[in-house]
Amino acid sequence: MEKALKYIEENKQRFLDELFGLIRIPSVSADPHHKEDMHRATEYLKKNFLASGADKAEVIPTTGHPVIYAEKITDPTLPTILVYGHYDVQPADPLELWDSPPFEPEIRDGKIYARGADDDKGQMFMHVKAFEAMAKTNTLPANVKFMIEGEEEVGSPSLKQFCMDHKDKLRADVILISDTTMIAPDVPSITVGLRGLAFMEVEITGPNRDLHSGLYGGAVMNPANALSKMIAALTDADNRITIPGFYNDVLEISNEERKEMAKAPFDPEAFKKSIGINKEAGEKGYSTIERTGIRPSLDVNGIWSGYTGKGTKTVLPAKAHAKISMRLVPDQKSEKIARLFSEYFPTLAPEGVKVTKVEYLYGGEGYVSPITSVEYQAAAKAIEQSFGKKPIPVRSGGSIPIVAVFEEVLGVKSILMGFGLDEDAIHSPNESYPLFNFYKGIETIPWFYHFYKEMKK
Repeated sequence: MEKALKYIEENKQRFLDELFGLIRIPSVSADPHHKEDMHRATEYLKKNFLASGADKAEVIPTTGHPVIYAEKITDPTLPTILVYGHYDVQPADPLELWDSPPFEPEIRDGKIYARGADDDKGQMFMHVKAFEAMAKTNTLPANVKFMIEGEEEVGSPSLKQFCMDHKDKLRADVILISDTTMIAPDVPSITVGLRGLAFMEVEITGPNRDLHSGLYGGAVMNPANALSKMIAALTDADNRITIPGFYNDVLEISNEERKEMAKAPFDPEAFKKSIGINKEAGEKGYSTIERTGIRPSLDVNGIWSGYTGKGTKTVLPAKAHAKISMRLVPDQKSEKIARLFSEYFPTLAPEGVKVTKVEYLYGGEGYVSPITSVEYQAAAKAIEQSFGKKPIPVRSGGSIPIVAVFEEVLGVKSILMGFGLDEDAIHSPNESYPLFNFYKGIETIPWFYHFYKEMKK
């Protein structure tokens, strides 16, 4: 371990420079205009894997964006760790809210500011450089495989089939992922649960064309008004979701588990200040930590209708649209929830408009990892070794739908050893990632390999 850690210390600046090279490639999977950038990112990573010591690295086509696969098999009798990450990023819009260009990484106040700095290029690249440190110093204590995809930000639509097609190639003992957060640099944690997701798009139609709001306003049902009321009706006064059957499969946790969750440090005032709000909100009877970890939710992610340009246009729109997501908890199933939503939403429409679209765009299942497993214990020991503190197990409000697919198709548990922070503003303007976390992650990952090998004996 000493050799690997020394190698990391000596190559910190080069590691950062190489990460910046990857970040400068605008690999936005949701935008077809960036298709060539997606391929540039795969080639960049392929070259980096080979230079870092991989025996093999290849770009494998899928029905969507390609996957980069790399491996180094040192001894078939040793455990095999499969590292998962993604090279695609969210769109940078709105660009005017960035303090520096989103694809020109900049360091300010000890943080890397750029799209993908945290999610997931910064966190994924930690694994590449930790692997390099072990490979170049001949201290790699396990076999390692990498599966880096390019569609996580659009729901990983091609990855399940990829896993099915390459099941033998991906055979491993554990899947190691860094695409989550920890509580704070001085309060390390490991994510042991993820919420699932069902993402919908709806369209409401009224008159056969946009109308003059003076000539028709007050006499015709406005689709934008109607849609707003329909969305409001999806939750009640206690912020519980009103879809019939929505809570039927929600896995309720015990009071003892809730008490353990409450041990995680949480400052309500700091939370509100960090995002500029004056009051928390959510389902009645649950704390903020519980609302984002063990309870489902429903949110509008986008809504549009009529004229939205500068100035005024007195129009009564013919159509209104919204994108709505529901975060799910074990044992809710995304397809079932999407069906329940699709059946219920049209019943909310008032006379004068009709629902012309209720589309299930994508979804995935929640995930829970037991803290008693060898894999979790190895991760906990690695973090304690590196940070000097035992990590707290937490449940994340986010979703990584493919994690449940990994267990279903590959039959392997995942460890979510993330190093991001809530204030990193992933998916938002001015996304950032602390240099401390980037380097600390590179130093911690080899300890996981070390302890995992020891505990698997």
